[in-house]
Amino acid sequence: MVFHVILCPFYRNMAQFTEEEQLMRRITKHFRKGVVNYRLIDDGDVILVGLSGGKDSLALLELLAARARIHRPHFQVRAVHVCMTNIPYQSDVEYLRSFCEALDVPFQVYETSFDPTTDTRKSPCFLCSWNRRKALFTVAKEWGCNKIALGHHMDDILQTLLMNITFQGAFSTMPPKLVMRKFDMTIIRPMCLVHECDLEKLSLLHGYQKQVKNCPYEEDSNRAQMKRIFDELEQLNPEARYSLWGSMTNVQEELLPEKI
Repeated sequence: MVFHVILCPFYRNMAQFTEEEQLMRRITKHFRKGVVNYRLIDDGDVILVGLSGGKDSLALLELLAARARIHRPHFQVRAVHVCMTNIPYQSDVEYLRSFCEALDVPFQVYETSFDPTTDTRKSPCFLCSWNRRKALFTVAKEWGCNKIALGHHMDDILQTLLMNITFQGAFSTMPPKLVMRKFDMTIIRPMCLVHECDLEKLSLLHGYQKQVKNCPYEEDSNRAQMKRIFDELEQLNPEARYSLWGSMTNVQEELLPEKI
């Protein structure tokens, strides 16, 4: 007896896509879903991207620049590279500049620094991040931007959720959209539903130039350790990321202790 396998048109078409095309379709789908579902972009927005030079920020700029060419909603994109002068982070500024020029995105370099001894209660990673964020606000105001886009992906958000539960006793994370009324600025994370493993593949396929980073605090940070724990959770349950994401909007208060 001979069986004839008939593939539906969808699978026949998918088989015709190259590996890069399938990857871009998957990333674009998750990117679009995050932008639309969480209402991250409005008509007339001027969005500043913090371009560190890592794979995440390069991918974010590329995805936003491509979406900006769509008629609606109409928005503009700017990019800034914040250089922390007291951290041994060697950036190829000319590469970043040419990357932005190829996408027709205005680019700027902003230098700043921080003193880790000013607040011993905070980790150097926190102080560095906070000062970078302040620099982004400064440049955003100078350029007339109303939103700042950060390159955090789904893995980052879920790892932060685990960190906050573990170290702060709080069920919180980095939201896809955070309106900061005090500064008249909105923080958005358009890649909130994009997987890091897809971004790693994209960086290889598109030949992103890796920046030299020798941060003395990175490997000892809680985030580096939580990243390893998150990887172990996915080994235990390949669907762990979706369960964790769903838990943030499925809080069953009747099954939790009363607040005292």
